[in-house]
This record gives sequence, C-alpha cells and structure tokens, in this order.
Amino acid sequence: MLNDHGTLSRRIAAALFGAALLVPAIASAQDLNQPWPTNVPFGTMDHDPNADEIILDMDDSLSDEEAKAIAAKFGLKAELNSAYSDAPNIYVARVAEGAVPALRKRIEASEHADDFEIIEENIDYSLPLGAQSKAFDVPAQEDAQDTQINDPLYRYQWNFKQVNAEGAWGTSTGRDVVVAVIDTGVAVESKGNVKAARDLQGTQTVPGYDFVGKSSFVYDGHGHGTHVAGTIAQTTNNKFGVAGLAYNAKIMGLRVLNDQGFGQVSDIADSIRFAADNGAQVINMSLGGPLPSLVMKRAIMHAHKKGVTIIAAAGNGGRRAASYPAAYDHVVAVAATQYDRGTTFYSQWGKFVDIAAPGGNTRVDQDKDGRPDGILQQTLKNGRTDQHDFLLYMGTSMASPHVAAGAALVISQGVTHPDKVEAILKETANTDESKNYPEQEYTERYGAGIMQVDKAVSKANTKQGGWRLLLGLLLPLLGAGVVRRKDILGKGVDSKGLLVATSALTASGLFFLPWIFGDAAAVSYLSRPLAEMDILLFGLGSHQNPLMASALLPMGAYALLGGHKKARVVALGLAFGMAAFCLSEAVLLTSDVRWIPGMDMLDRTWLVANGLFSGALGYFGLKRY
Repeated sequence: MLNDHGTLSRRIAAALFGAALLVPAIASAQDLNQPWPTNVPFGTMDHDPNADEIILDMDDSLSDEEAKAIAAKFGLKAELNSAYSDAPNIYVARVAEGAVPALRKRIEASEHADDFEIIEENIDYSLPLGAQSKAFDVPAQEDAQDTQINDPLYRYQWNFKQVNAEGAWGTSTGRDVVVAVIDTGVAVESKGNVKAARDLQGTQTVPGYDFVGKSSFVYDGHGHGTHVAGTIAQTTNNKFGVAGLAYNAKIMGLRVLNDQGFGQVSDIADSIRFAADNGAQVINMSLGGPLPSLVMKRAIMHAHKKGVTIIAAAGNGGRRAASYPAAYDHVVAVAATQYDRGTTFYSQWGKFVDIAAPGGNTRVDQDKDGRPDGILQQTLKNGRTDQHDFLLYMGTSMASPHVAAGAALVISQGVTHPDKVEAILKETANTDESKNYPEQEYTERYGAGIMQVDKAVSKANTKQGGWRLLLGLLLPLLGAGVVRRKDILGKGVDSKGLLVATSALTASGLFFLPWIFGDAAAVSYLSRPLAEMDILLFGLGSHQNPLMASALLPMGAYALLGGHKKARVVALGLAFGMAAFCLSEAVLLTSDVRWIPGMDMLDRTWLVANGLFSGALGYFGLKRY
C-alpha cells in the first residue's frame, strides 16, 4: 500500500501542487507583464485545517453494513464516497488533523487488516486562480474566413493548425465518441442562474455526475472545465464563436473540483470509474498533483481494462518532475507547446511525458495578431455562471484536451483499444520541429513529438482497412485456386468476381469513402466492415461485439443461401471476408473484444478460432459448388 504522509509532508506537497498544477493563466494583454506564480501560500491545499479525511478501500466482498461496522471499531463513521462507490467499496471518514498515519498503523496491526485493501489520506487538489478578465476583444460574430469552418473566431485558433486539424476533419470528426471531462464541470445545461454556454449548445452530451455536490445536474462554477470541453467538442460550423477539435464527439461532464478549484482524490477516482462504467471511450483529466494515490491508480486500471483511453496534463511546474495521474501507466501524459512549436516555459517534463500538444503562452504574441497566444474557447466570464465569453487560457490543461480530441478522432475510425489509440497518436506525432535539445531531453519534453491528427486519422483508417482488404482479396482467390473447380476458375468468372467482391466488402468495408465524401453519418457506416456494424446497431460503446466478429454470421448466411448456387457464392464470400477480418484483427487487435476478459491473448484466441472456422467454411463450401 502507499506510504502515508503526515500533515507536514502533505502540506508541503500541496504547496508544490498549487504552483505546478495544470490550471492556466487567464490573461488579457495587460496581464502579460505580471510574473508567473512561483509559489503558493503554505497550506493552501488544506482548506479545512481542523480535520482530515481518510479513504478506506474495503474488501469488495463486504456488504455496506459489514464495512461500516468494521470501520466503527476504529472510531470511524465511514460513508460511501458517492452513490457510485458501492461496487469498489470506497469509503471516507473524517478524522482529527494529522491522525491518518497513526490510524493506519493501528488498522494494519489489527485482526481486520485483511478487510482493507487501501488506506490513505484523501488529499485535496486545487486550482491556482489566475487573473479573470475578458481576454478577447473581437466580436464573436465577425465574418468568417474562407475555410471549411464558418465559426468567425476560428481564424485565431492557431493551435488547431499546429495539429493539422483540417487535414483530419475531411475523414473524422469524432462522431459518436464519448469523452468524459473530469474537471470543474461543464456549462452545457441551464438551471436557474446557471446558463449553458451558447457555443456548447449544439454539442452532443451524455449524462454525467457532480461528485462535489452529489447531484446528477452538472454545472461549472469555475470555468476551467467548460474551456477544456470546448477544445474537445465546441459546437462547430454554427457561424458563432470558435471550433472544437473533435466537434462531433459527445461530452460527459464530471464535476470533481468545486467553484474555488478544490477537489479530492476520492471524487476523482469515483469519476474515473463512473466514466468507464457509463460508456466513455476517452477520459480527459486536466488536473493533477505531485503525490500518487493507489485508489486513483486502481480506478485508472479499471478504466483501462474496460477499453478507455485516458489522457492527462503533464503539469505546469516548469521543471523536470512527475505529476499524477499523468505519470501512471495507461495514461497519456501531455506536455504543452506554444505558437513557435517550442515547449512552453511552464510545461513539466520527464520520462513520463508521452506526447505534446498546444497549450498556449499568454506572455507572448508570436503570431503577431496583436493578442496573446493563448488557447481560445468560450467559458465563464469572471467566474459567473450566467455569463460567458471567449477567453485565452494557457497551460498543460489546454494541451491535454487536444490529445483527448485526437483520441476521439482515431476511435471514431474503429480503433478503440486504448493501447493502439495511444500508439497511433505517438507514431504519427511530428518530431521534425523544435529539436533544440539533446535526444533524451527532447523526449522528456515532447514525448513522441507534437500530435498530428491528420496523420493519426489516416493511419487508423488505412492500416486496418488496407490489411483487411488485402486478406479479403487473397483468401477467396487462394481458396478457389486450391479447389481448382472449372466453374469457379473458368466458366464461372462472374461468380468468382462476386465471391471476391463480397469477401473484400465484408472484410474491410468501403473504408476509403470518408476520404472522398467526408465524415457524414451514412458514409461512416458504409465505410465499416461487416463485423463493425455493431456500431450502427448499438453505438460505438458496443464495439467490438464478439457475436459480430465470429463465424456465426457466415454460418447463418450459408444456412439461408446455400441452397441456391448464385446466392451460395455470396455466403461463401462472406465467410472468406469474415475470416480475413478476424485473422487480421487477431494481429492488429485494434479493439477490445467485449465480454472476453483482458485485452490480449483471449481476444486473439477468439479471433483466430473464428477466422479459421470461417475460412474452412468458405473452402469446403467451394468444394461443393
């Protein structure tokens, strides 16, 4: 278990966190001469100096009554952290200031030690506040430039040009991908004095949760989360405001930081599990701190096993130092770049950094447009929940949602395995720019390089589509060649063409269609192979259904069509196509096969077995032709 830290060390770490956290400076031109904060008052993170909280991760087999009774033996009034803490049995209890270390030792020495999986302090995280002011003086409805995007302020989003957004939008816009924004909330709903941001009103959303207020109504009382969500999926092509990078993705707002910017590990861990259990394919966490948490780490492992790609900001300390959750395995840690593609003065670096993306720098105007080079999105104005404006932020908080959106663009192409999504983003990153450092330091500052979403989307589409098409063409030709039947190889040329065409279409779909016609819904579905039609039937969250990626479909087709000679060719083509899909997917493994434990060997075993069975069905069916 994680070594416990006393009050002094916790406060020191908190102070470090306050200086290094991922919240941007919110700047207007007059703010540029103000010094970047280098420290935070001692104890800033300890917003309740009279008490602490302890997290008790109890054995999952214990009932609620049993868990509370065991905690009571140590004088603890334990309660589930939220309505979603029951399954993992995560409890919290208030204790005296500084009492956690001694209490933990007492529990570990007792007969109930085995009933506790993790015992740690519920550390507070905080957002250091910047200057809240209107940072953009251009009307939100000025005339748009001649681009494929008609949002009038899109011209000032230099950051999207740095990642080559327009090169990706012709193929992918993140359609149907659910991105969970774990932050201060998102202003996407109106209620009373809480108003939805106008430039998010056309953005698709799914239900989230307010872990601070314990409510299903999620709002943003700070502004940070709304800005982050805008980078991911701001309503685009509505002739108003700015654009979002994956503008057809869906946002799941999860509030874990309160209006003053404070949040706790227990709520962040709960929100990660909530996102994973409620259909999110991507999680963005523009938050962090210098101390790890086993409770949070286990939540991340849970989400990864459920096929969620997790993105987090590297930190704003401007030094070589790890930040959590970015430094955990199975989390993509994002460093920040500025207009000239150099990493920013505030971006933390180290071996934990995986990739870089625009985070902005409101201290400079490198593009010479008369405004600071921050990241522009709509969010709360002066922290008021009923007013919104277009503000320039900077921070690795802003870099992280770029990569979350990039992941959504890749996932919408059918690559949903989190490790493969991360690999594609890294393999296609740009390493040709800003190599002003020795190779090792460059890697620590940039990771794989600056994300390039056009190349990532292209690779996600062509790599899997190309291999599936190749096998889809070769297998039926190979089967026909082995059988050497005249009605297939000679007289039956038309039937042979139908066989190969059906196989190719089944294996790869018309994967090239988005390059020609863009990311329209109909095009997206037609471009998919047969096994991925589960997305059309049940949504992206259902992919990859093992019944679709199996021999069941060709078996059913052969049973229905096998009695008619011409129709039988279609059934046999479908069998070869499914064999091509399953065998290529067993190698590529672009998606986690649902209902099968793990995301590696058992998935591959299922795919190989069904691929071989489908191929055998096609071969022996040809022998009877």
